[in-house]
Amino acid sequence: MSAECREPGPGGHSGASGSGACLPRSTSAPWCLPRWRARAAAAVLCYVNLLNYMNWFIVAGMLLDIQNFFQIQDSNAGLLQTVFICCLLLSAPVFGYLGDRHSRKATLSIGILLWSGAGLASSFISPQYSWLFFLSRGVVGIGSASYSTIAPTVLGDLFVRDQRTRVLAIFYIFIPVGSGLGYVLGSAVLQLTGNWRWGFRVMPCLEAVALILLIALVPDPPRGAAEKQEEAVGTPRSSWCEDVRYLGRNLIFGILTVVTGIIGVVLGAEASRRYKKVNPRAEPLICACSLLTAAPCLYLALVLAPVTLLASYVFLALGELLLSCNWAVVADILLSVVLPRCRGTAEALQITVGHVLGDAGSPYVTGLISGILRAGRPDSYLQSFLSLQQSFLCCTFVIALGGGCFLLTALRLEGDQALARQPGTGTPDSKDAESRALLSGTRVAAEDP
Repeated sequence: MSAECREPGPGGHSGASGSGACLPRSTSAPWCLPRWRARAAAAVLCYVNLLNYMNWFIVAGMLLDIQNFFQIQDSNAGLLQTVFICCLLLSAPVFGYLGDRHSRKATLSIGILLWSGAGLASSFISPQYSWLFFLSRGVVGIGSASYSTIAPTVLGDLFVRDQRTRVLAIFYIFIPVGSGLGYVLGSAVLQLTGNWRWGFRVMPCLEAVALILLIALVPDPPRGAAEKQEEAVGTPRSSWCEDVRYLGRNLIFGILTVVTGIIGVVLGAEASRRYKKVNPRAEPLICACSLLTAAPCLYLALVLAPVTLLASYVFLALGELLLSCNWAVVADILLSVVLPRCRGTAEALQITVGHVLGDAGSPYVTGLISGILRAGRPDSYLQSFLSLQQSFLCCTFVIALGGGCFLLTALRLEGDQALARQPGTGTPDSKDAESRALLSGTRVAAEDP
């Protein structure tokens, strides 16, 4: 359900249906919004999220031309994304603070103006001022941080329960869609105009429309409005340090994710580096072993949660550690089996497919399974927990399936790497088609014409 209002009936009493004008706001009456307005606001926020992630990856579609224009070496080209991400990460807590205390609508508008203005300005930078281009990407990251931090909280105050789950699933689907479209738009505009600058000049036009729609259609609901937990006027606001201390008591999962993620990435990369010296199939085997071991760990973490929380956290940490071992290794596998001229496209496809099959749809599917399980059970906190717990068990089987896929990858890795190392365009000719086919684990019958 959304925080919608009902149309007053005859005599001023609330009717059972309709979507008329809201009653005047007061401290005693709950905040309300017509259903169409909530849905329109969600559509606008999804559209802006699409543009947000298009900005993340539009550079990738024009990177070679940007490098040539500013004379950026390959060793420094990666700094464009590093500057972007670092500025995003550093500014996200600032926008979180502002979003919890001030107008979220104004903060979102400022964020759009920041990233669109910085993107447009970057198209006018002279080649001798390449450092300004790096700086502009940092400002784009700051603007993106405002939106990525605050927009989901607005949706959270417009919808509750199953509708919130569905809306957030749709909202996050635009992460992979925007990532892929950003690359496509950059490449397409470059091909049409022959000038990378126009890629950064087209986006502000779309973002201007987004800003107008945001101002016109997206409200700034009171925090907790959808759950009818509106903050009372005059209630003293807690300090930022108090908020951090409060969140620290609920952030055990987040802390485990950060720590195990860092350790896991380092361990996976180092194990791959050492094991490759003795086994050329080391990378997919490491990924397979980590996933096949992580599946039972996460299964035990879920099953033991109602019994012993400490053991649940231990197995959760082990599972996340093992899952994190794959991050760098998977990227290394991808780069080793793709021709250099196609690696940008391959990375974009991997990001898109990974998000579509992962965080874009999985929250909705998990919530849907939980809702089905809960439908025939009593309405209680315990049954709600058990339904979610059992729906999350599906993830462990998907993880095990992923481990099996990596085992199949190990069978084909050497052959695919050999094909990628072939000189020229990588298109096999008739004379050595058989030898390359044998390397990839297949048997080819080559006949002379």
